Amino acid sequence: MLKNAQNLTVFAPAKVNLHLAVLDRRPDGFHNIESVFLALDFADTLHFELIGRENNVEIVMDASSVPLPAEKNIIFRALSLFRTKTGFSKGLKIRVEKRIPIGGGLGGGSSNAASTLLALNKLAESPLNRNLLLEMGASLGSDVPFFLHETAAALVTGRGEKIEPLSQPRLFLTLVNPGFSSDTAAAYRLLDKKREGKKISPPKPVENITAFESFKNDFLPVFEEPEKSVYKDIISQLRDLGAEYANLSGSGSTCFGVFGDRAKAEQAAKTLRNKWDFSEFCCSNNKLSL
Repeated sequence: MLKNAQNLTVFAPAKVNLHLAVLDRRPDGFHNIESVFLALDFADTLHFELIGRENNVEIVMDASSVPLPAEKNIIFRALSLFRTKTGFSKGLKIRVEKRIPIGGGLGGGSSNAASTLLALNKLAESPLNRNLLLEMGASLGSDVPFFLHETAAALVTGRGEKIEPLSQPRLFLTLVNPGFSSDTAAAYRLLDKKREGKKISPPKPVENITAFESFKNDFLPVFEEPEKSVYKDIISQLRDLGAEYANLSGSGSTCFGVFGDRAKAEQAAKTLRNKWDFSEFCCSNNKLSL
């Protein structure tokens, strides 16, 4: 986090779900989950600049070089919520260097929202404690609390609000996005439809972050064609290139491979880039501070 009197730059990391078990549907319409989240050093960068007019906001994505409709942007929703809770009224220009694919299962929107809340709290001289920030984050999205914890890895339960930090070794990953996005709400509806009338078996307890043999993603088996074949193809390619473990992150659409060797992960990303435009090498993010 880089700061001066008028400007603040923050990094909004991506995550992968090393493990994702979807449990029962809750009375509030959400689902309970058991998931292992891993923060990555692959990130968006958000630049905050204080500007003259109070309550004014401009949000620009570098990828498009045009302002986004504010009401459709989770960054704007996070800012509006922060203003409501604190009375913070300074004008802001927020520029986003967007690297994390939208709708890619890497938590880009949630990470942007969390980073916005943390940045605004810094700019406003910390009027909110962590518990209040976590409560606000949960109202913005189920993955937001994980990023607000600023922990490198965690066992995540409930609807995403229960965070148990985990220790983890340095891991090397290759991320592959097939070039289309996945709708999380639609994926949950499909999962519910496939499970209708069936008993949901409780997952095995997560013993450690590299217990890959017991990890799964409950969405992967329920997707229909052509998505299912695309995901299976990418996962198979990652394994053929030496991944110790490969799976789908979140409800898609990005797949990932975990490698024990940095050089193998870098080579896998290079090889797969010949077929998939988005093929990125990255590492687990051990630099996040609590």
